[in-house]
Amino acid sequence: MTTTGVAAGVPYVAVPPSTPRPDAPVVLVWHLLDSPRTERAMAAALPLADLDAWRVYLGLPLSGSRLPEGGLDALFARAMEDVVRNAHRPIALGAVEELPASYAALREQLGLGTGPVALVGGSLGAAVAQLVLLEAARPLGLDIVAAVLVSPVVQLREVLAAIGRELGEYVLDDDTAGFADRLDFVARAGEFPAAGQPAVRIVVGSEDDLEGFLAPAQRLRDELAVRYEDPDRLDLVTVAGMGHGFAEEPGLEPAPQTECAEVVDGLAVAWLARFLDS
Repeated sequence: MTTTGVAAGVPYVAVPPSTPRPDAPVVLVWHLLDSPRTERAMAAALPLADLDAWRVYLGLPLSGSRLPEGGLDALFARAMEDVVRNAHRPIALGAVEELPASYAALREQLGLGTGPVALVGGSLGAAVAQLVLLEAARPLGLDIVAAVLVSPVVQLREVLAAIGRELGEYVLDDDTAGFADRLDFVARAGEFPAAGQPAVRIVVGSEDDLEGFLAPAQRLRDELAVRYEDPDRLDLVTVAGMGHGFAEEPGLEPAPQTECAEVVDGLAVAWLARFLDS
């Protein structure tokens, strides 16, 4: 039975495993800023229904029920003023900073046990997943065995350049350049865990922006391939006909799966089941 709630200020949707047990795996999922752009919409787009695991969809800051006054239009207006300071940075870093308290609350509210953990994220939510993998997993004591990164933000500078081609150049300064460095996971590939290397599947759409998303995803895959002892724990899949998002606009509420979302869901389930069950 699906549960909705708030864990230390973070809204979530949670679906329990079909076989309740103390060592049931946990899959943490973060949505996109594109569609699906809330935890509720993400749970409908990627239900991961064939996984015998907890699926917990976490709302990002400044999204869903935490949108600024004025809703989605107000968030977009703020992003137009300064997309890094007003959107990317507070959302991504806020999600990582609030995870320790929210995960502790989730354990208490849902009875999460000691099973392995997998991460799923889309776009900026995939950047959150990567930050958790590199920076937060060890302090939290999370045994992360796998991740699925969909339309991921891999190199923020390339994303900003892609946005700039449509909306005008974004110029990084000393304050924002450090954040861009933090969200350059190609440059940080050497920080991916060396012991018990988590299995990483990257899923991109063939119609997504080449320089902003497709090329960085390939670069990340190539950099990790040099470091991974087992090549079967690393994968890059292109979904034909998919753009950046994979749900119908506006992507705020649960909606029927699109064809692309169904493909992504199947790719995520197949990958996670393989490593969560091992």
